[in-house]
Amino acid sequence: MKGKSENMKKKLPALKTDDDAERLLKRDLSDYIHADSLQPFPFEFRPKQKSVNLRISEELLKAVRAAARRRGIPYQRYNRQALELALKQG
Repeated sequence: MKGKSENMKKKLPALKTDDDAERLLKRDLSDYIHADSLQPFPFEFRPKQKSVNLRISEELLKAVRAAARRRGIPYQRYNRQALELALKQG
């Protein structure tokens, strides 16, 4: 008998078409997704009206891009979220 942790190792299949995705969504995804592995995702509802040009070192940019990649988000969004968090804390 398989335990829950063994099921969690199952990877989602590659989806090549919208039809593949639709068929997957009609299936039981509990072998792929478990509540323990979910993380909150902040939705961004407000449109962005202004852009900012910022000069930073190459090392800092590489570190920011790496951190954003680990979180699975674009580095511009990572920068915006970091600014929002700093304002909330300060």
